[in-house]
Amino acid sequence: MNQSDIHPKITPIYQTSVFKFEDLDAVQQYFDEPGSRYMYSRQGNPNSDELANAVSRWEGGVGAVATGSGMAAIFAALLTYCQAGDHVLCSADIYGGSAALLNTELSRLGITVSYVPFDELYDLKPYIQNTTKLLLCETMSNPLLRVVDLRRIAGECQQHGLKLVVDNTFSTPVLTRPLAYGADLVLHSVTKYLAGHSDVTAGVVVARVAEDAARLSQIGTVFGLTLSPMESWLSVRGLKTMRLRVAAHSDNAWLVAEFLDEHPAVEAVYYPGLPTHPQHGLALAQGGGRFGGMLSFRLPDDAAAVNAFMRRSQRFPFAPSLAGVDSSCSHPLYTSHRALTDAQRAELGITVGLVRLSVGIEPVEELLADLAQALDFSSQ
Repeated sequence: MNQSDIHPKITPIYQTSVFKFEDLDAVQQYFDEPGSRYMYSRQGNPNSDELANAVSRWEGGVGAVATGSGMAAIFAALLTYCQAGDHVLCSADIYGGSAALLNTELSRLGITVSYVPFDELYDLKPYIQNTTKLLLCETMSNPLLRVVDLRRIAGECQQHGLKLVVDNTFSTPVLTRPLAYGADLVLHSVTKYLAGHSDVTAGVVVARVAEDAARLSQIGTVFGLTLSPMESWLSVRGLKTMRLRVAAHSDNAWLVAEFLDEHPAVEAVYYPGLPTHPQHGLALAQGGGRFGGMLSFRLPDDAAAVNAFMRRSQRFPFAPSLAGVDSSCSHPLYTSHRALTDAQRAELGITVGLVRLSVGIEPVEELLADLAQALDFSSQ
């Protein structure tokens, strides 16, 4: 059969590092007509491009780059606007890995950072320096699920000539699309909800304007951040069920949050779907009526109590990641936010009693029954 007669419904995996050219004219076409063909997978591959284009459509962007991890996505986003001597603002409520990148590695490149408390994000003037280029924040913060008013923060950034970079991992474009509110770049750890099955490590950054998209592509190529064909293919497959999965995650998490909120062993629950959450109304508006699959809750600040819960739970294994179809729990103090300073953790309330849940899509009655027995400390 002639290969031109093969029309697969699903894009094949182009597991190749390099592509063939017929002659010098074909090579020249590659350079003269960007996007017309492929040469080397670090510079582009049909699978990684398919993923980038799919997420760009979801987010309403003009272009994107798929990267080898969520951390690579954050790095690419920051370098799109920053160079040595520049200054970055970052929400104090931020993923610990983001803080580690800003505090350690970017400082070695001459890029400095200041952290803005959540309640002061809408008045950035006291924190802005002459070299400040951008603000980095999360749609829903990790791990306390504080919700940023994207339209308001975008207006504040525009007033001061700053770029707005939003990590939309917790929310996903199913719930919220930050570019529509005025963000300049939106990024994801594809590892989480976009791929959705805990079998991929990947990231993506989406741009609102073509100039930034081109810069992202250059950074991805030069720094070698491009995602592999196999990981890209798996991520695209995951994207096809994202809308259904996020709905199921959200529905289950809302019921789990309600259960925990009424449990006597639980001191506090952090979930935007609860009417008592400080940003409940905002989350309702920005999320289209859903609130995502992530929540945190507080046990007594006693490692023995946390260990007892983790050991007893069967449906929420301690696995320091999130957003797979199977539920899990994590411990910010010991894992995701370990790189923060003691002062940062104390200010955020990240203590030994704080437990983060990634609520999966299992039958919710099974999850509730498991939590009930895991929290029954009186029987231990």
